[in-house]
Amino acid sequence: MAVYAAGRLVLAPVSVGAIATVVFGLMRLAPGDPVDAILGGRAPATVKAALRTELGLEGSLLEQYQRYMAALLRLDLGESLSSRGQKVADIVVNLFPATAELALVALLLALAMGVTLGAIAAGRPGSFWDGFSRLFGIVSYALPLFWVGLLLQLTFAVGLGWVPVGGRFPVALNLPPRITGLLTVDAGLAGDWRALGAAWHHLLLPGFCLGLAIAGVFERVTRINLRQALQSDYVEAAWARGLPTSRIVWHHALPNAAIPIATLAGLTLAGLLGGAVLAEVTFSWPGLAGKLFEAIVGRDYPLVQGIVVFLAAIVALSSVLVDILVAVLDPRLRYF
Repeated sequence: MAVYAAGRLVLAPVSVGAIATVVFGLMRLAPGDPVDAILGGRAPATVKAALRTELGLEGSLLEQYQRYMAALLRLDLGESLSSRGQKVADIVVNLFPATAELALVALLLALAMGVTLGAIAAGRPGSFWDGFSRLFGIVSYALPLFWVGLLLQLTFAVGLGWVPVGGRFPVALNLPPRITGLLTVDAGLAGDWRALGAAWHHLLLPGFCLGLAIAGVFERVTRINLRQALQSDYVEAAWARGLPTSRIVWHHALPNAAIPIATLAGLTLAGLLGGAVLAEVTFSWPGLAGKLFEAIVGRDYPLVQGIVVFLAAIVALSSVLVDILVAVLDPRLRYF
């Protein structure tokens, strides 16, 4: 296992470099010029040339690529074109905690909904809950995220007024001291219960929306694997001893069906960090995914490349950690 993990860690930078190369090429192939986006189309040619040199966009694509990869090897993500003078690394560090907090809450809610419904359906095949669970899995996965977000905003924010429409924290309150960047954690560590409540108040609706979109996947994985576990010999022995159904499902079968759920959870969390664009845009959440959307629209080459490389590194590292976690949960697994 140690040799496998070391090999994966060695190959991870190669994967990140390949992704960085693809993003570099796609950004240059996209229509439009970032210099025109900054200065406008009527700026003098000399001014444009000077700005192009300042931004490192002069020369052939090969020369630009060589400079970019050399900077990447030095862990230098460059400076943002839209936020002149601000380093991409600083933007990533400032915004990533907001995305991580939203992704973690969404994952926890998705696990709570999906695993619960999947376990109930697996323990009661052919019942109402089995049909409802199947329908929930299909509908939650098929509904467009932005449409669900708008519907939730209209219902619970505008109509009922229970939660804010968007944003991460009320303007009228002072932010808790930054320790981890996660507002709920920082507020709790500082003992600021008012700030903690406000942070959860803003986090609940976008977290539920994003969690609902992926809960169907966990429901399906839980139901299928748990139903297979319930057909095992040790479960038959538990039935023969007269143990109640709930105990058999939750205490005997579910732990043995948890390996694919844990694998999916780890990879889903990594995907949520970069795939929460629609949720962050819909709820005006000041995170990294929403900033990536703005950078793509504004043709901010360094910012797009920096964010994608950062997220790719997280996905590569998460994949290795998930394999290690699965091996710990099930010592029977071996990697060669």
